[in-house]
Amino acid sequence: MAREEGVKFIRLQFTDIPGILKNMAITVEQLEKALNGELMFDGSSIEGFVRIEESDMYFRPDPKTFIVFPWRPRDGAVARMICDVYNPDGTPFIGDPRYALRRVLEEAAEMGYTCNAGPELEFFLFHLDEKGRPTTITHDQASYFDLSPIDLGEEARRDIVLTLEKMGFEIEASHHEVAPGQHEIDFKYSDALDVADKIMTFKMVVRTIAQRHGLHATFMPKPIFGINGSGMHTNISLAKDGENAFYDPNSPLQLSEVAYHFIGGVIKHIKAITAVANPTVNSYKRLVPGYEAPVYVAWSCRNRSPLIRIPAKRGPSTRIELRSPDPSCNPYLALAAIIKAGLDGVKNKIQPPAPVDKNIYHLTPEERAELGIDCLPGSLIEALAELEKDDVIKDALGPHIYEKFMEAKLKEWDEYRTQVHPWEIETYLTKY
Repeated sequence: MAREEGVKFIRLQFTDIPGILKNMAITVEQLEKALNGELMFDGSSIEGFVRIEESDMYFRPDPKTFIVFPWRPRDGAVARMICDVYNPDGTPFIGDPRYALRRVLEEAAEMGYTCNAGPELEFFLFHLDEKGRPTTITHDQASYFDLSPIDLGEEARRDIVLTLEKMGFEIEASHHEVAPGQHEIDFKYSDALDVADKIMTFKMVVRTIAQRHGLHATFMPKPIFGINGSGMHTNISLAKDGENAFYDPNSPLQLSEVAYHFIGGVIKHIKAITAVANPTVNSYKRLVPGYEAPVYVAWSCRNRSPLIRIPAKRGPSTRIELRSPDPSCNPYLALAAIIKAGLDGVKNKIQPPAPVDKNIYHLTPEERAELGIDCLPGSLIEALAELEKDDVIKDALGPHIYEKFMEAKLKEWDEYRTQVHPWEIETYLTKY
């Protein structure tokens, strides 16, 4: 394929623990070596991987992820492959986020299930300043589903969609979101590992094409105060023997016991999942009432205010939609945590609470307490405390990733809480 496409360079890509895409470029002459797992790199230079005295690691490219970049020149084309990371002794590296997801999917397979996922990623497009640095100035004043000429980012979004389609994505929808400068592009569901790979590819493509339009794309959850933040609603279903395991035409909501137990597992572990699915200080500026993001732990088939929504379609399309994750998360770890929680529910027959069909935002604290509706963690440190005491989600990450993730996130929290922020200066400097 590389020869047919005139490929000269291949980027071997992988994701570090914080969810940042990394890559090493090789020439096409080195491709055979790479496919044989003979290419080594220094793992001690990668956030959360290994110490300097155990730094040798090996790439094992996944041939199914071979894609030629359509925005590069055809002469001397550039392709990429996503890699698994291995130890020198030939064992998978337990600190590789892709391996963490593989382990959870293997557990599902042992239970007889395959797992499909479909994400809805939101992002902002912002202007650059005269020095080419990103600003938070939006390119438009459009809102939900608006068209040109109000939506000035439409051309960039169109190019992003065309590029993704050339790279094998099946795009289901693309539109302007609620906030100015905010966009959403949805692609077809697939098996969970393929979807995690696609999320990483999606982010790279969105940033690259935005840059070519003189814009900066950001997946930061809440870049601007007072308007909606960006989410990554995540649709998940299990299949068994080729049939949707969440569908039961004979139950009142046409949901199977497996679906109820999966929901029960996710709700039981959601506070610890939040540390992984909403992993930045900024994530919790989005998870506040009044801006469409879910804050309350409940589920429903009828409305969009709960944490878990059951979309109306049934049969092969029966699924749950978890609305709390945001696009700053590492998709391999977030999916591993969500699926692991759901499988725990299925294994232990965890019953979910009763569905809540009222608009939860309109309930008083007393009414929510009466219905037993809990809240998601209100800050990164609260979420990390929940993760620390949840063995199921810690097991989804594995001891290495858990330890390195906690270390990095506690450091991030400490840096944040010791800063003096502009709001404090404005509020207190003249008052006291």
